[in-house]
Amino acid sequence: MTFSPATRVLLRAFTGLVLLFVYAPLALVVLNSFNTSRTFEWPPPGFTTRWWSAAVESDGARNAIVVSLEVAVMATVIALVLGTMAALALQRFRFFGRDTVSLLIILPIALPGVVTGIALANAFLTMFGIQLGMLTLVVSHATFCIVTVFNNAIARLRRLGGNLEEASMDLGAGTFRTFWSITLPMMRSALLAGALLSFALSFDEIIVTTFTAGQGIQTLPIWIYQNLFRPNQAPVVNVVAAALIVLSVIPIWVSQKLAGTDESVAAAR
Repeated sequence: MTFSPATRVLLRAFTGLVLLFVYAPLALVVLNSFNTSRTFEWPPPGFTTRWWSAAVESDGARNAIVVSLEVAVMATVIALVLGTMAALALQRFRFFGRDTVSLLIILPIALPGVVTGIALANAFLTMFGIQLGMLTLVVSHATFCIVTVFNNAIARLRRLGGNLEEASMDLGAGTFRTFWSITLPMMRSALLAGALLSFALSFDEIIVTTFTAGQGIQTLPIWIYQNLFRPNQAPVVNVVAAALIVLSVIPIWVSQKLAGTDESVAAAR
């Protein structure tokens, strides 16, 4: 497709405005992490690194990060297993009520977070008699993380079809050998994308966490929300946010490399 010079200039300008709109607030967070003012005075009266030292020494921030990482990892693992199994069952088999099951799996991501949080809290406390804590928090996060893995996995399965799997079984491979040697490698990039999205959704979830975490469990989003408007803690919050912005580049870069490797292998085959 060929564009006129005026169209190319317009597209570049529009792209630049979109990138500016997205990344200017992030740049401001990083800049404020070095701001000497506790109230984020603009323009900054000076720059300092003492807030970074304070963030490293903050027990509350460290504990909240550890809890968020633990919950996100466990929820992502559960979502990968259950979401992949559900996608395989719904795509590779025909049975009565298949569309209804698919709708029920996708529904949690469409519900407002406050509805999901209230429903899960009531179910844990009244129906199952489970006290709110780490277990209920992980299960709650897994309910909406499963959807992201399921959507990525079933989309990849629909595109691949079942010819290679059938050929593998015709050559004598069993179900699990076929899945491990044929299906899983072809789904790897889709599952990686689903895992990264599930981890991100769980890591920054605040509404469902508020209803299902219970007392004594504080994730990073809860800690940020509670300390953002405290004069002594607000600069530390900016430091934590700035560090997360920088660290988030790593998994995105790794996923792009792995996806590129998958495409290269597929082309070679």
